[in-house]
Amino acid sequence: DIQPGVTIIIGPGTDVIAGEGKILTAGGFDSHIHFICPQQIEHALMSGVTSMLGGGTGPAEGTKATTIPPGAFWLDMMLRATTQWPVNMVLLGKGNTVSAEGLWEQLRAGAAGFKL
Repeated sequence: DIQPGVTIIIGPGTDVIAGEGKILTAGGFDSHIHFICPQQIEHALMSGVTSMLGGGTGPAEGTKATTIPPGAFWLDMMLRATTQWPVNMVLLGKGNTVSAEGLWEQLRAGAAGFKL
């Protein structure tokens, strides 16, 4: 009893994890975002979503069709544009290339993985 009015029942259906050295975030995870407008982040946060995976660069035809920014430059710009929001942002890069260097560029720019 450390907070009045708060009851947390721990029983046989509860699994306790050690949180030392970890970043633990409560909230929902949306794993398929087409970043068409910045208001999406605000709406997600208001609904309890705290982590978003996807991509795009705004109201562009490519963003409407896929969930990936077009290359390293736009990955970097999207990450910079979203730093003001208290949300876990996971951006994917374009994996449909014959250039290994193109993949490495996107990783260095912040891509967490690739979408084909």
